Amino acid sequence: MKLLKNIKALSVAAVVSTTAMSGVVQAEMIERSFCVWDPIGANGPLFNVMKSAKPSAMKWGINLELKAYTDEKIAAEDFKAGQCDSVLLTGTRAREFNKFTGSLEAMGAIPSSEEMKMILQTLTQPKAAQLMVNGEYEVAGILPAGAIYLYTRDRAINTVEELQGKKVATLDYDQASMTMVRHVGASVVGASTANFAGKFNNGSVDVAYAPAVAYTPLELYKGLGENGGVFDFALAQMNFQIIARTDRFPEGYGQKVRDYTSTRYEEAYKIVETAEAEIKKEYWMRPTAEQLEGYSKMLREVRISLRDEGVYDAKALRLMRKVRCKNNPTNSECSEKRE
Repeated sequence: MKLLKNIKALSVAAVVSTTAMSGVVQAEMIERSFCVWDPIGANGPLFNVMKSAKPSAMKWGINLELKAYTDEKIAAEDFKAGQCDSVLLTGTRAREFNKFTGSLEAMGAIPSSEEMKMILQTLTQPKAAQLMVNGEYEVAGILPAGAIYLYTRDRAINTVEELQGKKVATLDYDQASMTMVRHVGASVVGASTANFAGKFNNGSVDVAYAPAVAYTPLELYKGLGENGGVFDFALAQMNFQIIARTDRFPEGYGQKVRDYTSTRYEEAYKIVETAEAEIKKEYWMRPTAEQLEGYSKMLREVRISLRDEGVYDAKALRLMRKVRCKNNPTNSECSEKRE
């Protein structure tokens, strides 16, 4: 697969570069741990991509010791306990460390990769650095992971109404997801990033949601079987965030990592594009324009409700509304300005 070839190439480059530099600057190195969540573990795509950051970190005097975690919850807990100096998590899991960046996965807030790229470019600028810091934590990089889609084991579940009473694998630590599932009348089945795919594939749930990059590694095609489908509507834009403890790294480290991460955006989108192409054409379920408009309005109301409950960050929602309106200025939300 092209995806695996790309990942292998990145890994080889990382090892070669690391080896070449080790004899030059090792004496000046600061040793720091970097806990990386990857559902596949140390052989997974995320872990291997993160390896490629080691040579750049070494140039800044940091020798990152990478540790793989297959359970995102444990990675987050070890980070909070001080067993990791930095960690890679999904945007939703990272919300507890920075509500602003953790709100970038707000449902329906970023319709496509075009808007996501604009937001990432904005947040990489040094003038946005203050938004990246929250107490002892700093978001030292955000990587796009593509749209989150709804996967159903039965293509007859093709509207919001058809979701009523259906069992949905729902991240049990994410209030926003649980609110949304209940809003449409479906049943919450608690899940995590470590086990949602298994629940979907063995039929414990009717529906799950995930980005295309999870399709092949987590074998979601097994759950889709012959009757399933993937609803072509971006529920959110998934992203991975590197969170660092500010007191464990030199001043300016966060901005250096954000600058470096920004050079990998196009590469990340190529991986997403490849992953989406791996989903069989017959699986895609295309909603009508009327359905899309209705879903967007529904998700906006849920976002506003969650903002008022303190789940989503108001400033982040406002930024994403401005970006949406830049691309679609005639949308009614642009004059209403409720976000």
